[in-house]
Amino acid sequence: MSYISVAIDGPAAAGKSTVAKKVAEILGYTYIDTGAMYRAYTLYTILKGIDPKDEEKSISLIPEVHITLTPDNKVFLNDEDVTFRIRQPDINANVSYIASYKDIRLALVEQQRALAKTSNVVMDGRDIGTYVLPDAKVKIFQIASVETRAIRRYEENMQKGIPCTLEDIEQDVRKRDYIDSHREFAPLKAASDSVLIDTSFMSVDEVVNEVLKIIKMKTGEQNG
Repeated sequence: MSYISVAIDGPAAAGKSTVAKKVAEILGYTYIDTGAMYRAYTLYTILKGIDPKDEEKSISLIPEVHITLTPDNKVFLNDEDVTFRIRQPDINANVSYIASYKDIRLALVEQQRALAKTSNVVMDGRDIGTYVLPDAKVKIFQIASVETRAIRRYEENMQKGIPCTLEDIEQDVRKRDYIDSHREFAPLKAASDSVLIDTSFMSVDEVVNEVLKIIKMKTGEQNG
């Protein structure tokens, strides 16, 4: 059986995960949050007392890291629920380093590709359409201005009770954009066959509807 893969890529805080979750729910697809996997790995390096900027030591942990994503969008690191912990500022500040290491990406990409072979999936990240699932039936590249993304992340953190300042978040977003787009292996970039959506002035529901239209056009899949 041939399964449908929907790849949603874009920079940090572009709203990819929110949109991907809703689209997957509407279509009955499996949602795979690849960013959460890199966040969980980042958390593990920090818990082990290793600086995520240290590539050699971070890579050495690969055999010890076991990440599970559940259908209700929870993230488990070695059987411990870390769903909330991986959204903290220290993870935001370091995840791009972990995600830039080729050996770690190869280990996690293998898991991601395996998941896409077992069901229809919506997968979001930085390099899904270009590297993880280059043959995905639908590819979306979701962008928004740095200012818009910083405000969104700030409001999201406030709702979750995560302490932060708008200035720090904007600085973090700019830094992550640079690291993600300049990394040597599988950098952030739009696939040549992806559809660009600028969400700067769109509501979540408007973006979801636009993505559903694109999926229907590319696959014939009906909403719901």
